[in-house]
Amino acid sequence: MPAGPRYRRHAPAAWRVAAARAAGPLMVSRVALVGNGVTGGRIAQRLNIVAPGCQVTQVDPRCDLSPAHGADVAILAHGGPQIRSATRLVAMGVPIVSITDRVADVQALLELDDTARLQGVPLVVGAGMSPGLTGLLARHLVGQLESCDEIHVAVHGTAGPACARQHHRALAGHAHGLHDGEQTVKPAGSGRELCWFPEPVGAYDCYRAELPSPMLFHQNFPEVDRISARVSANRRDRLTARLPMLRPPHSEGGVGAVRVEVRGRAATGERITLIAGVAELVATSAAATATAFAGAVLDGSLNAGVVFSGAPELDTLGLLHSVERLGVRLQEFTGIPQLSPKKTT
Repeated sequence: MPAGPRYRRHAPAAWRVAAARAAGPLMVSRVALVGNGVTGGRIAQRLNIVAPGCQVTQVDPRCDLSPAHGADVAILAHGGPQIRSATRLVAMGVPIVSITDRVADVQALLELDDTARLQGVPLVVGAGMSPGLTGLLARHLVGQLESCDEIHVAVHGTAGPACARQHHRALAGHAHGLHDGEQTVKPAGSGRELCWFPEPVGAYDCYRAELPSPMLFHQNFPEVDRISARVSANRRDRLTARLPMLRPPHSEGGVGAVRVEVRGRAATGERITLIAGVAELVATSAAATATAFAGAVLDGSLNAGVVFSGAPELDTLGLLHSVERLGVRLQEFTGIPQLSPKKTT
């Protein structure tokens, strides 16, 4: 079997302390963490890195959200639809970081843009692994091209039980994408493609799925003509996608991965493809991304209204550096190693 693609690990970047914090006494930030599943627990472990000494208030989304009132930022890390929590928190004037990956949920959150602007608070939509980290990687790669016309995303693995259920639903829905500038809707579970993820994950068959990434990419990269998003799946996943889950979801999956591929032209005119990715526990990747965005909210570097991961006005490199500092190693595709020729006697 031929060797798989080779990725180069990015060395963790040095963290720069904000000048505003160095200018005066350190203010203690208050963070409301809505949801305490696998991803929420990892966010709680990392918040002190971006906001030393911060006070974390655990909030149950099924109960009263009043404990989040007055928080400097609320991180929505609970399973299920997050629009109800977001609507109430925005009305309280609380900045929000959401990790939802449901298409309907993301669409509903986008409609809160006017309310968030009126309240003067940022609302970060898609701050998990995908969407979230995928948007940052896409912006980083697109910035290296003179022009870009294709973006393709593939995701492998799940975090906790809520994430596993969402993966199950995504393979039974309708996959949205963009082909030659025209929006497309294809059956989820179709369009098999072998995708090579960073090691130790390797190659998996991936299929179209009901994911919000194409919609958000179209907002951030209107010049791109082709956009797709896929998830890894086996035959059982596809056959049972439209049935109730046959077994209880696992407490947490193994090592997951994400892969972002962009295609376009370099300044010299040649057509090139750039690929970057991550191989890490899904909950860890999502937690690092959400925490990095929470740090940006606390630093005051995000504008009021809906904020997309990968938007051109964001400090993409700064956010990626923060993700690395929070424990996720980014990798960049560098080519396929050549097999040495066999010696002949």
